Amino acid sequence: MRIWYNNIIDNNRYVVDVDGGRVRIGRHPTNEIVLNSPFIADHAAVLTQNGPGWDLTALGLNGCQVGDEELPGGESRPVASGQMIKIYPFSLTLELPRERVDTEEELRLGLEREQSNLIREIHLELLSRMNLHPGDGFVGPPDDRALLTLERHLEEIARGRGLDAPKRTALVRHVAGHCVRSELLGRLLAEAGRAASDPWRAEGDHWGRLLSVVPDREAELAVTAERIGEALELATLNDLGERIERIEQGFWPVWEPRARGDIAEEFLRYLALRSIKKEVKDIVFGYGPLEDLLQSPTVSEIMVVDRDRIYIEKNGVLENSGRRFISDEVTEAIIQRIVSRVGRQIDRSRPLVDARLADGSRVNAVIPPLAVSGPCLTIRKFPARRFLIEDLIRKGALTRTVAEFLRASVQTRRNILVSGGTGSGKTTLLNCLSDFIADKERVVTVEDTAELQLKKEHVVRLETKDKNIEGAGAYTIRDLVRNALRMRPDRIIVGECRGPEALDMLQAMNTGHDGSLTTVHANSAEDVVSRLQVLVQMAADLPVASINQQIASAIDLIIQLHRLSDGGRKITQVTEVIGLDPQTGEIRTRDLFRMEEGAGEPVLAPTGHLPSFMGELIQVGKIRLETFYR
Repeated sequence: MRIWYNNIIDNNRYVVDVDGGRVRIGRHPTNEIVLNSPFIADHAAVLTQNGPGWDLTALGLNGCQVGDEELPGGESRPVASGQMIKIYPFSLTLELPRERVDTEEELRLGLEREQSNLIREIHLELLSRMNLHPGDGFVGPPDDRALLTLERHLEEIARGRGLDAPKRTALVRHVAGHCVRSELLGRLLAEAGRAASDPWRAEGDHWGRLLSVVPDREAELAVTAERIGEALELATLNDLGERIERIEQGFWPVWEPRARGDIAEEFLRYLALRSIKKEVKDIVFGYGPLEDLLQSPTVSEIMVVDRDRIYIEKNGVLENSGRRFISDEVTEAIIQRIVSRVGRQIDRSRPLVDARLADGSRVNAVIPPLAVSGPCLTIRKFPARRFLIEDLIRKGALTRTVAEFLRASVQTRRNILVSGGTGSGKTTLLNCLSDFIADKERVVTVEDTAELQLKKEHVVRLETKDKNIEGAGAYTIRDLVRNALRMRPDRIIVGECRGPEALDMLQAMNTGHDGSLTTVHANSAEDVVSRLQVLVQMAADLPVASINQQIASAIDLIIQLHRLSDGGRKITQVTEVIGLDPQTGEIRTRDLFRMEEGAGEPVLAPTGHLPSFMGELIQVGKIRLETFYR
């Protein structure tokens, strides 16, 4: 609050900024506003905050004047910002703090935090009743009797925490909304056939079923969800992703007015209890706040920064999910639960782990002491449906002309290197390129973490192995590439060259394994050469001229991918390696296609250069010259 004041016989005007909900005015120096005059009482008046407004109480015998109204001593009046107060011989003008009106989004975030705190309190009390530590979990799936007992405990604890109290009404409506929202999303996934096959569930896991449900209430929930779905006009959308997006974006504006007026309080409390049971059971038996994110097909990546911040990637764009873990102990326990499913282990002596789940999703977890802010987790989910080259064309990642050229290049056994940054779509494109390989060919794939999904019959998949607790038994990508050469492969596909295995990959391409594919991290096709030079020198101290000779002989095409600011992934360059410069010894390249800025969207356009092997492509009938520029 800011108060301006001056003595009527003095031309000087003073201003004071004061904090708090009570401001004392008078002659005594202990007041917040000190008015030095013998006509002023030691304590002449006091300003008191009253809810969103302020009241002035006159304390002196002479009273004061508020606007045009005399205020006798001992009486109070509401005051407004800009109103003048006269306490002879002073006049004061108030600049009261503006009343802050929270937006619907801010109110919702506040309720999310309150819900998170409530779940934490209920979970801790449940563990106390069961004599368990916050990081403890249950061994094996529980039977129906144990689940029913657990749900009864949760009901008692939730009511004991005041869930039925009038002051919790807004929270109850919000938690009930989560129940209806989950019901809507679950119905969509069930219709799409996603719920039946959940790769995150171990066989026998059935704790998600609620045994304390009331049939009449469940029927009412089904009707409520159906009405909310009608209000959101979900039937007008055919795509599953669009329907999920409509629910995520539009649910709360539709739900909140209905919850405040049309839905009985008793039913809302039932829904809130139902949601709380699910949340706590997710923590005790499942993956806590990650459960719904893992099952959502629109979420492609989950990034746990710390217990309070869980980010997700949707349509290539990062956003805060608004979900949170209730403690670091629970976060670490759930990380343990995830990695143990695939036979990996993480602890203080081994605080970092990479894992691949049954569906191919990639998991990376780091815990203290390496993770300073608490346990963190990154999950790159595998898409429910494998992308095809037609999907990439439809999304604008490349043109049909480029797709046909790449098809012909793979079929004529060109060695191709896919380059790009993290998350630019290298593995996705590698999968699409593998579709062009003839079914009769024998393919050996080598990966650090097996992610490739080759839809071929004759494929041998190799994956690296970490050392055991004795420090032995490790097999690197380099070991596997060398072994692949002994397996009579027609083609070798290395998921990513990031170390000395680059030398072995180049040698494989140069020793009769034409048509091999790999990826590398680089910012442009031009940077790929220097990147490969560094990687090869990690394996052997070779002269640059010798390395360049290997690269020029091995690599035919470089495909550069970029992740754009809007989250889209696009091919920005298709570059041919055409050999060594006879004078400088440097590797010569030329772009066949390059992303060009135009009046509208950037387009991947031909540069006018034909590949040196164009004659072969035309001769074997893999491509027609007139289609190359179309």
